Amino acid sequence: MKIYGHRGAAGTHPENTMISFEEARRAGADGIELDVQLTSDGEVVIIHDESLDRTTNGSGFVKDKCLKELQKFDASNKFSHLYGETEIPTLQELIDWLRGNSLLCNIELKNSKFFYPGMEEKVIKLVREARLEDRIILSSFNHYSIVLCKKIAEEIEIAPLYRDGLHMPWAYARSLGAGAIHPDIKAVPNEIIRASIEAGVAVRPYTVNKEKDIENLLAVGCSAIITDFPAKVVLMRDQFFNKNSNVNADIGGIGSRLKNT
Repeated sequence: MKIYGHRGAAGTHPENTMISFEEARRAGADGIELDVQLTSDGEVVIIHDESLDRTTNGSGFVKDKCLKELQKFDASNKFSHLYGETEIPTLQELIDWLRGNSLLCNIELKNSKFFYPGMEEKVIKLVREARLEDRIILSSFNHYSIVLCKKIAEEIEIAPLYRDGLHMPWAYARSLGAGAIHPDIKAVPNEIIRASIEAGVAVRPYTVNKEKDIENLLAVGCSAIITDFPAKVVLMRDQFFNKNSNVNADIGGIGSRLKNT
């Protein structure tokens, strides 16, 4: 099971910042998840909310600010006392960083409230220029957007995000050209996880922070977990697989002893 750090390591570090992404890498996550929007001058920046108010000391909409204006704001949010001030990163900055490691990266296109015409092409151009196509997943709640991504770049994986129950989501994913689904953890019972994986469609629920949910997803064999606490989940995954490998080894040892009696 792979572990994706949600907005980096949003539970312990300022979300969607280079500090947070580096923490997810340090913690041993397999990948990171992040959100992108466009500035008024057409630059791709990494930030979750359409408004600046919650995660920065700025105000107003991202779409109404140029890159130079956005980079003046402090994005450290509630963690400034721990890590100091930090900027809103550009996708180019993140991609340059990805070139120096082997992390997978789920880029969520935040274009459900504001459509950001041309954002799909800009994101794909940056990914292709860095030759990171095989390490990128493009996801969105705007499913028209990820279908467009697939038409532009057939080689890049796409995955629909959704919050509510979806009938046969594996079939829906295939109809979009997607190889995975990214459901809210509340919208994906175990039988859906099993059926999707059996149908060849990966399941990567978000945002999985509760230990009981993590333990359940490990036990059911879920494809991946998107979490605010990658360090904790990496530890739980390692402990789970170590425990089960020891159990299997014990069973194997018992079997061999029985054969020799």
